[in-house]
Amino acid sequence: MGHRDHGIDRREAAGLGPREARERFRAGLSVPTSGFSRGYTQANLIIVPKEQAFDVLLFAQRNPKSCPVLGVLDAGETSGPLLAGGDIRTDVPAYTVYENGVRVAEPADITGYWREDLVTFIVGCSFTFETALMDGGIAMAHLEQGVNVPMYRTSIRSAPAGSMSGPMVVSMRPIPASRVADAVRITSRYPAVHGAPVHVGNPAEIGIEDLARPDFGDAVEIPEGHLPVFWACGVTPQAAVMESRPALAIGHAPGHMLITDARDSEYQVP
Repeated sequence: MGHRDHGIDRREAAGLGPREARERFRAGLSVPTSGFSRGYTQANLIIVPKEQAFDVLLFAQRNPKSCPVLGVLDAGETSGPLLAGGDIRTDVPAYTVYENGVRVAEPADITGYWREDLVTFIVGCSFTFETALMDGGIAMAHLEQGVNVPMYRTSIRSAPAGSMSGPMVVSMRPIPASRVADAVRITSRYPAVHGAPVHVGNPAEIGIEDLARPDFGDAVEIPEGHLPVFWACGVTPQAAVMESRPALAIGHAPGHMLITDARDSEYQVP
């Protein structure tokens, strides 16, 4: 999905509480959420019929780096502790709907697709540790350039589970070469939201042919003296959906996350 004008400046976005942010999205604001609600945890979504839910749970359990589950809403549930008073069908800025593995829509809400047998998995997101990186003096290029974070399919295969199989998806952030060790140290303290990078440097080593052509999100210019650094990404379940082709699956539109009531610090380890 290409970049859309926020219609909201970065400082205002950062200062919104989670409930306020969700209310804005419910009212129609459809923008990437990197930089929103500073200090609060953002999350990926994968929503599947109950008959598919065990396979998704097992897939997540076998691939904890890319699919760290923060919470699950039971079949038909539309709210829960991570979005108190919210509605999972309307409170994300954009969704992606798949039928038989094919993306058929990117609606602003999924009320029209909702079924009572749908189970929602809330999966950790690397946007959570961006605040810690920025607090450490490491700028986020996609925020500086006003675009969505770039995400890529890789040649790294996820561990299959039941009907689910597919490649690991990664997000990429350019990091100054002199700060890569710091970025690894900072993000390794957030294992519930992808943790340390899975790769640094040459993208071809993990099957990425062209950084200028991400599979999801937007291309980012890599500044002089920076290295591309890759983290496991919660879009990985959607890549598995595309390969495994269940009759119906719904995710967030990449980069357009659920902003939860949990604080980033809850997922930080010493």
